[in-house]
Amino acid sequence: MITSWRFSALADRHRALGSALEDWSGMGTAWSYDKDQTEEYLAIRTKAGVMDVSGLKKVYVVGPHAQYVIDKATTRNIEKLKPGRSTYATMLNDAGKFVDDCVIYRLGPQNFMVVHGSGAGHEQLTKYAAGRNVAVIFDDELHDISLQGPLAVDYLEKHVPGIRDVVYFSHLQTTLFGKPVMISRTGYTGERGYEIFCRRQDAVEIWDTIVAEGEAMGIIPTRFTTLDWLRAESYLLFFPYDNSEMYPFKDEAAGDTLWELGLDFTVSPGKTGFRGAEEHYRLKGKERFKIYGVKLEGTEPAAEGAPLLKDGKEVGVVTVGMYSPLNEHNVGIARMPVECAVEGVELTVKNPDGEIKAIAHPMPFYDVDKKRRTAKG
Repeated sequence: MITSWRFSALADRHRALGSALEDWSGMGTAWSYDKDQTEEYLAIRTKAGVMDVSGLKKVYVVGPHAQYVIDKATTRNIEKLKPGRSTYATMLNDAGKFVDDCVIYRLGPQNFMVVHGSGAGHEQLTKYAAGRNVAVIFDDELHDISLQGPLAVDYLEKHVPGIRDVVYFSHLQTTLFGKPVMISRTGYTGERGYEIFCRRQDAVEIWDTIVAEGEAMGIIPTRFTTLDWLRAESYLLFFPYDNSEMYPFKDEAAGDTLWELGLDFTVSPGKTGFRGAEEHYRLKGKERFKIYGVKLEGTEPAAEGAPLLKDGKEVGVVTVGMYSPLNEHNVGIARMPVECAVEGVELTVKNPDGEIKAIAHPMPFYDVDKKRRTAKG
């Protein structure tokens, strides 16, 4: 059965690096390369890495009722979002449960772009667009090349005037190597980074030029799954891998509240009227679990899906784990009971090869004050 129905113009570049183009969200994506993944992690943390994240879904919402659609479908108050800025938002179903997250870019007064992953974001938008004076356009021609790491701005500065003035969660319409692009100060690594939105026909040239010119600076191609290492220590969730779609509760339908996921900050203060709003507010204080960090002893990382034990009893699950030779910590994101989500609570991670002692620990583990990703100048 064919699962990939979306295709990146950079597919041949990933194959040349050893990728089999595993499916993610309908697109063949570089989950693996023929090189040490630690090298890629270290490049993004200390220099920069270039990554193809075109598997993210790009949806334009345009027209007189565009803001109505965004306001109904997402948790943010979009009236306050200025053209040239973006915001991170979530989407809920009627039960007040999380179905997707997204970044909303305001391109103009009646022009938005919503970028989301493998959840129901597109379906949510089209639901509220029905019968309204608005166009919802799914765009796979637009590619997304992510340049992440502390040297990303130094590289781009050579080609893009004013790039240092682009603050966190804002974007610039410009050109790169003579090609029209939108460069957004966003990413999924916990580092200062940029997403380069470009036309399909320009993607290969832009990728090749960055790889060739960036080599002298230590900028290298990085696979999509290196994001797991980066997000684990930066407290960035990945649908559905941290959710009950992947780790269901017995006799319960899939679905988690924003309170459980620690994403309640994505609801603009006082906002009502978005899908699932009433249930969202009603479910506050009724959390079945909390997303929280774990810090393990030793250097063996927690396996994905490893059971989490408290006093010998299984109480939760580690959704992603990683050991950082750079930061010398062994950490992970876990789903655990509310009473366990307290700093210092003693836990055990049950890996396939044995048990590892751990403690509950607040997140993020790296750049706690988020100064790197938000740096100015």
